[in-house]
Formats: sequence, C-alpha cells, structure tokens
Amino acid sequence: MSDLTASVVETKDGFHVDGYEKISYDFTFLDGVFDIENRQLAECYQKWGRVLAVTDMNVYNMYGGQIERYFEHYNLDLKVHKTKIGEKAKTIPTFLSIVDSMTEFGIYRKEPVLVVGGGLVTDVAGFACAAYRRNTNFIRVPTTVIGLIDASVSIKVAVNYGNYKNRLGAYHAPMHTFLDFTFLRTLPVAQIRNGFAELIKISSCSHLPTFDLLDRYCEDIINTAFGRLEGASDEVRDAADKINREGIHEMLKLETPNLHEIGLDRVIAYGHTWSPMHELVPETPLRHGHAISIDMAYSATLANNRGLLSNEEHRRLLSLFSRAGLSMDHPQFDEDILDKATSAILKTRDGKLRAAVPNPLGSCTFLNDVDAEELNAALRWHKKLMKDYPRNGEGLEAFVDASDTGYTESNQKEVDALEAAAEKAGSLNGSMANHGAVHGGKIINGNVDGVNGHANGVAEKLANGSAKGLTKGLTNGLTNGINGFTNGAKA
Repeated sequence: MSDLTASVVETKDGFHVDGYEKISYDFTFLDGVFDIENRQLAECYQKWGRVLAVTDMNVYNMYGGQIERYFEHYNLDLKVHKTKIGEKAKTIPTFLSIVDSMTEFGIYRKEPVLVVGGGLVTDVAGFACAAYRRNTNFIRVPTTVIGLIDASVSIKVAVNYGNYKNRLGAYHAPMHTFLDFTFLRTLPVAQIRNGFAELIKISSCSHLPTFDLLDRYCEDIINTAFGRLEGASDEVRDAADKINREGIHEMLKLETPNLHEIGLDRVIAYGHTWSPMHELVPETPLRHGHAISIDMAYSATLANNRGLLSNEEHRRLLSLFSRAGLSMDHPQFDEDILDKATSAILKTRDGKLRAAVPNPLGSCTFLNDVDAEELNAALRWHKKLMKDYPRNGEGLEAFVDASDTGYTESNQKEVDALEAAAEKAGSLNGSMANHGAVHGGKIINGNVDGVNGHANGVAEKLANGSAKGLTKGLTNGLTNGINGFTNGAKA
C-alpha cells in the first residue's frame, strides 16, 4: 500500500511540485496458510465478506479443494480465476482476462485481490491490479522457491511484450505477502534447485553466514524441499528456515531503499550481467536459476583473476554450484556471446557495466573498467577450470520443459481418476505387472496397453494430446499431459 504527500510552490513561471510516496507492506511467515486453524489470511477479507483469487491451474488442481474449504469455513464467498502458467502465457491477453474477472466480480477500489502462485502469476496479476483503476490492492501468496525467495521481495509487476521480457509493467506493492514454504512439498526438485541459485546470489555477495549454511546443508535442503518433506530432520528444517528468513531480510534491506530501481548499482544484480543472453541463446532456453549461476560462476572467476576473490573462496563458490547441480557453463557460452551480452547490458545500465562480483565472499563490489581482452581471458580460464567439475560444469535439468512454458498444466485430478478406473479393472499391480503399470501418476516403462479400455474415457481429458501419448507410450515414461504435475517425477 502507498500514501502520497506533496508540496506545491508557486514559481515565477508556474508551480513546482515535490511528491513523496510512502510504500508500506508486510510479510508473514506462515506454514499452512490455508489450514483452517490459521485465520490470518481470512481476517484480511472479513471486512469484504468475499474473495477474488487469481491462481494458476497447476496450483488450483493441487490445492483448489483446500483453498475452497478454507474460505467456506470462514463464511467468505470465493471466486477463483484460473490462468495458464509459464513465460508463453505471461502476456497481455492473460492480463486482460484477469481484468475481465475483476470487472465481473465488481472489485472495490481498496478491496484486495488474492494472488496465489509462482513469480509469473504474481507478476501478471500484480500488473492487472496496478492497472485496474490505476491502483487496486492485492495480497500475495507465492508457491515456488523463486516466488518465495526472490519475486516476493520486489514490487515489480509486468508482462512480456512480443519477444521482450517484462517490457510492460509497473512498480506496485502488495498489501501483504504470506510466505508458506509447505508449498515446496509438491514442487519438482528441478524447480527447488532453480530457486536455490537466488540464495547463493544474495549470500555470496552480501551475507556470509547464510552462505555458510547453504554450503553446509546444500544437498539436504534441495532433496528435502527446504526441510518440508516427510522425514526431513529438525536440524535441516531449522537451517532452511534460518536461510530463508535471513536471505529474504537481506534482500529487503538492499532493495527497499531502491524499490523503483533509480540506482543502477544493485548487489542483487549479481549473476544478471550476462545471464539474459544465456537464457536466450540455447535452442531450448536455460532455466533462470541456471542462467544466473553461469553468470555468477564466470563473474567469480573474473573477480579471482583480479585478486578480489581468493583462490579458496573461488573454489568454494564453484563447488557449491556444482553440488547443487546448477550450471556454471554451457557450450554456447563463447567470446561472441560474451561480447553481445556485454553490449546489451551496457544499454540497460546507462553505459556502465556495473558487474557485481563478490569481494571478498559475503561482500560485493562493482566492476566498470573491464575491457574485452580481460573478459575473454577470464572466459578462457573459466572454461579450463570447468574441466575439473562433473559434466564440465553443466547443470542438472538445466533447460526449461513444458511445465515452464505455459503449455501444460497439472492433471492430478485426471490422473487420480485414471488410476481409480484402472485399479477397478484390475489393471494396477495385477494383470499389467509385466507390461508396465500406472503408479502414483507415473507411466512405468511407458507402456499402458490395456489401460485405455478401462479408464472410461478419462485419458481423453488429459491435456495437450496426452491421451494419444498414452496409447503409444512415451520417452522416459512421461506423457506430455502430465509432464510437470506434482513433483514432475519421471518413471
């Protein structure tokens, strides 16, 4: 929320206005935000007696029933606008569809829209709220690591325009953000890893104690969804909670003096100097976390060459990227791409490189006096170093899939119905045991012969042609229709 104060002074030729906008918003850590015993979110809507929620189809298919029961318990009428996810759906038409729902709902000027989803959903819905009557309130409930750790800190909201990322947008703060890390239980490991990169970013340049915790608990945090999966130890969960709280707090301290990005020397831009090009160059785009990890690793090598980062600190940082399965290089990162990326960022940063690098680990400095010769020499050395690491520095599940692009949605309900129908027909763990069966949303061995006849046409409903895929079997045993659902598990 924001308030504006201003002064008006008469001048010889007219008037001069000084305006100052106060921006005020809250964060609440609350596991189980939609658990009935947690009334904090419901209390935000008691005044209105109703809720307009905007969420993506995957979140709704997974949590829609719980959300509906929550608001029903508190006697709040709920209307849900469901939208596609992914960069391909981060568009003006998606924005306008949300606006249409706000109009149909008859949203009041100060009535907050509830936005539940990852960073892409909160971006688009937040922009719709910024544009609707020029300033409509919203409450944010992020559901991904990047949404919780990174996007939740910013007040930037936007949509893509043509081939330009976030070209149309605004600065519009939510009234309140609820941070519920239990959503990570159903997030694919690849997306946990993707968001982990943002924590390395802020800690390596601004908060060494958080980096130390990431270094100590790296694998445990990724494999237990920040300590939220069943069986995770209290030690890992406590460490994850401390990392999250301190990481978010540090980013807020760095960003809140510069919410409208008037200052261009930004610590949290570590990893964002050359990464935009990394995301675009491969035929299949890199996930954002992997793109910034390549940038951060290369920037660390540049800093090491300059004597700003010790050999020990440099190797420690590279080792953490590798252990996390994050990318530090890719084959198309060459001198030509480096030159193009440098030229592009100079335009964005008002003619200066402003490359954030750790100096030393846990602190930051900005480089402006780097020429092409030094950049290329650092790249050659970086690629030589990568030969010492698994996969020559390439990451695990580094490239986007259908779940990132907005073409697929979770089909949990359809999968459950398919399993129930097949089980009724004796196909699960029975006659199909030697041919490949359906278990927990997986297609084992990619073979579903015999299932189609017993599913009462449920397979026909699976999104994006997966019914056809069911009859043929699919590479890696995963149908297009259920790619990305629940934990995105492959058979």
